[in-house]
Order: sequence, then C-alpha cells, then structure tokens
Amino acid sequence: MLATKQPVLKRFWYPVIPIEHLASGPQAFELLGEKIVLWLTADGQPAAVADRCCHRTAQLSKGQVIQGNIRCPYHGWSFNASGNCMQVPQLEQGKPIPSNYKVPSYHCAKRYGYAWVSLDDPLAQIPEIPEASDPQFRYIQQFYERWECSGLRLMENEFDNAHFSFVHQGTFGNIQQPEPAEVDLMELEYSIHMKTAYSVINPSLQQKNLKINQSTTLRTNELIWFVPFSRMLYIRYPNGLVHGIFTAATPINDSASQIVQFCFRNDTEADTPASDVIAFDRAVTLEDKAVLETTDYDIPLVLSKEQHMSSDKPGLMMRYKLAALLKEHGEIEHCKGI
Repeated sequence: MLATKQPVLKRFWYPVIPIEHLASGPQAFELLGEKIVLWLTADGQPAAVADRCCHRTAQLSKGQVIQGNIRCPYHGWSFNASGNCMQVPQLEQGKPIPSNYKVPSYHCAKRYGYAWVSLDDPLAQIPEIPEASDPQFRYIQQFYERWECSGLRLMENEFDNAHFSFVHQGTFGNIQQPEPAEVDLMELEYSIHMKTAYSVINPSLQQKNLKINQSTTLRTNELIWFVPFSRMLYIRYPNGLVHGIFTAATPINDSASQIVQFCFRNDTEADTPASDVIAFDRAVTLEDKAVLETTDYDIPLVLSKEQHMSSDKPGLMMRYKLAALLKEHGEIEHCKGI
C-alpha cells in the first residue's frame, strides 16, 4: 500500500511537530506527500495550511507570523488559520479582498506537546492517553526524527514478539529464547488491543532504571494500535512500575516516516532521571531502525509475496483492517507498479 495514494488516510490525525518548535516561527512539513506549513496563532494555538501562496506559489514557511497570521515572503499577502487572505498590501485601501484569495487549510490541534494535523475531516479522534492527565505519571519527551521506512512496517514491528530475541540482543532480547510469547488479541473499530507477557534480559542500565536487580525480569505488555500508524505500549514490571510509550510513524511520504515518541512513567525524576530512561529506549529504537530501514516500504495488504508465521497475526490483522477501510470508502489499494 502506498499511503500517499489512499485518500482515506488523510482522514486521520497525525502528530507532526513539537509545539515548542513553532515558537521560533513558521515550520514546513511534508505530510502524506502534501507540503504544509504550521505556526502559532495569536492565542497560541497551532494552525496548518498548504505551504504555497495562492498568488505566485512562494513557500509560506519562508515568511513570518504577523499578529497570528502567516505572511508570504514574496509580496506580503497574509493568511489566517482558515486559509483566508487577510491582507494584500498592494490592494487599493478600502477595496475588499476577493474571496478566492485563499489557500487550503487543515484540521490542527495541540495535544501531548505536539501539533496534530488531519488533512481531511477526521474519522477518529486523536488517541486518548489517560496517563497524560494523571498526576501519578510524568511525561518524558523522547524522540522526534525521520526514518526511511513506512508507517505500517513500524506498527507491525511493534506488535511482533518474534523479533525481540534477534533485533534486541543488545538491550533486552534473549537469543537463547527465540520462541515468541503467546498473545491475546481484541479488535475494535479503529484499533487493535494486544496483551502478552514474557521474560527479558535486564541489563545494568535497566536494573538501575527499574530498581530491579535481577539479570532477568518479567514484562507484562499491553499494546493498543490506533489506525493507521500509531500505538501505545504499556510495560508493567513486577515491582509495580508502569512504563507507557506512545509511538507514531507520521507518514512523510510513501517511503519515509517522522517518528514521534514520548512516554509516561509512574515514578519520579529522583527515582530515575529522564536522561537514563531516554538512553535505554533510544538504544532499543535504534536497533529497530537499523532493520526497518532495510525493508520494502510497500506492503500489499492482501495479496503479498511475503511468507508468514503464527506470530505475524497482529500485523496481518492490521493489513486486513486497513484493506477493509479502503473498501469501505470505495478505494482500491495502490501499490508499486499498480
């Protein structure tokens, strides 16, 4: 499936850029192949419109934010969050601005420290994370970077218990135990829930982070996949520690994703410094990145030359669910060469 060729994928929310990045001025981003610009309005809310002025196509992201509107660097035309032109310096004073002086605008909202964008009317809400408003949990911003892989590859990887022993030998995987743990799966309209438990290697950094001094420990995992390319992972340890990780693969284009990751933990900075939490999770994600960037970004949802095994069931459920979504909205699947 080529994400940029499937219009229904424009009807979901994606975390695009940290809000703090917008404090310095407008920022360009490519979402599902669409060039957009984001900025903060006068009331501090994020806005997103097409990154092309309707006059002579200059990039608005090269301009400035003036009184909450974005001003084109070429001739100074200004646009509001709805894409309407609010000022044309060259227009005769008192003359109304023509209604067709406007640029496409997009749904934009602030949540979990990020500006989220939906390019069309959203089919589902921004994923709800209860821990974000729970005072027992702290928020840690982790990673924001581009990966050369498709969002679906990353999502399948997150629900794949069979890769731990091999990909994550340097962090928590045990090569001596390659057999994947069993899982419980439940499918909802726009999500899949999975539960599993397995023993993992507990290296020295994690012993310090978790306050568990054994060389191995038990993980009880609950994962929630949110259509199309984000997931929440809750890792629960025997001592009561909960490490909740949100990861999104925001689709830049068909072959690249902007990886957004942050976490919630029910401990404190005094217990475990955020820098140590980030260091371990960073090591884990870099192991995934090294492999995922070697994979083919085009994943046929139904007809595939790839072979499968039993532990691929969550990923296959994702493929079938996305195929059903396309069918429901009258779309055919687009792949390379088709």
